[in-house]
Amino acid sequence: MTAAGENCAFAIAKEDQMAMWTIDTDHSVAAFSVRHMTVANLRGQFNNVTGTVDFDQADPARSSVAAEIEVASITTGIRKRDDHLLSADFFDAGKYPKITFKSTKVEPSGGNRARISGDLTIHGVTRPVTMDAEYFGPVKSPEALGGETTIGFSASLTVNRQDFGIKWNVPLEGGGLMVGNDVLINLDIEADLVE
Repeated sequence: MTAAGENCAFAIAKEDQMAMWTIDTDHSVAAFSVRHMTVANLRGQFNNVTGTVDFDQADPARSSVAAEIEVASITTGIRKRDDHLLSADFFDAGKYPKITFKSTKVEPSGGNRARISGDLTIHGVTRPVTMDAEYFGPVKSPEALGGETTIGFSASLTVNRQDFGIKWNVPLEGGGLMVGNDVLINLDIEADLVE
């Protein structure tokens, strides 16, 4: 953390231990990776992530997060594949347009790291999950670029898509399945301080 970031963090903590931050959609992404045909990883991401973070840097265990992902913002780089993922075979975006997460517990694990537990809803199914996370900042951008005070969060977790009712698959001739069940999710979030 830079000296400027430390000074900014001290000022925030001094004024109010708990601060609210809004997720900056332009600088946040939920990426995923899943095994394809047992031989390679298929990658994609959701580009529309919104929500709020209540963050207490002095006592991170008091913090919480509520986030929402627009399913239609998915991209894998191939339009035909994106359309299939949006269909009833996978996300069924017309019926379930949002993925949501609401934290239930934050457990600091040393330094700027924590384990965040909460309820993840995908495809209309809600399951408890726990993710490993770390935070960076806060830092203040130059006034010419908006002057926002921003904090960053990175988190990762693995889920079984079948647990959320996403079960489409095709068996392969030599054994195995077209699409793996375990999905690695990586979140990279920037959030701006609510003044």
